[in-house]
Amino acid sequence: MLTRKQHELLMFIHQHLETTGFSPSFDEMKDGLDLRSKSGVHRLITALEERGFLRRRAHRARALEVVRLPTQKMGSDRQDKSISSLRSVDPFIESFSETRAHKIPLLGNIAAGSPKEAIGETNSYIDVPSDILHAGPHYAVKVTGDSMCDAGILDGDIAVIRLGSTFENGDIVVALVDKAEATLKKIRKRGNSIALEPCNSLYETKIFGADRVEVQGTLSGLIRSYRK
Repeated sequence: MLTRKQHELLMFIHQHLETTGFSPSFDEMKDGLDLRSKSGVHRLITALEERGFLRRRAHRARALEVVRLPTQKMGSDRQDKSISSLRSVDPFIESFSETRAHKIPLLGNIAAGSPKEAIGETNSYIDVPSDILHAGPHYAVKVTGDSMCDAGILDGDIAVIRLGSTFENGDIVVALVDKAEATLKKIRKRGNSIALEPCNSLYETKIFGADRVEVQGTLSGLIRSYRK
């Protein structure tokens, strides 16, 4: 049984190998997993080696090899090929070997109007097409409210979020305010202030000190169910 971070790193390396043909650097792995130091990456790699998921090729730089994935059995060539066709990665993902879909955690509701209680842990999961995912862990939240409607984000939509704290001005993010309220908004940082902007003229932009806002991920895609 792998820990969440071990699973996340293994899938990050797997995706990088599939995309580029070579393993990621320690700096890329540190940044990709939001780790504080490269020593943390080293510990995770060592643990994955000991469990038979990774192998280091001797005398070669950036030469990690994924021996198997958690959903695979050793020596299964058919599973190897089906897993390698998947584009995206997630520490929570349960991959489907013959489809291009993934399960990611659905963490309840999030406001696209007034901020609501912060998202919490859940045992609920949702199937997500892999083509709207990127490298790294993802989760999903259900949107309530209409303050992001001009960005095409409607009440009842499922927002797929790439977990992480990095962002660029203009990104749509899940922002945790004062460690208590989570909201989906467009974000802009100006000096020591952060603006959380709605995409609906009926709502006002809110300004906070940078120390009051924690970005919990950026919008990766939307899932919408047809409703009459």
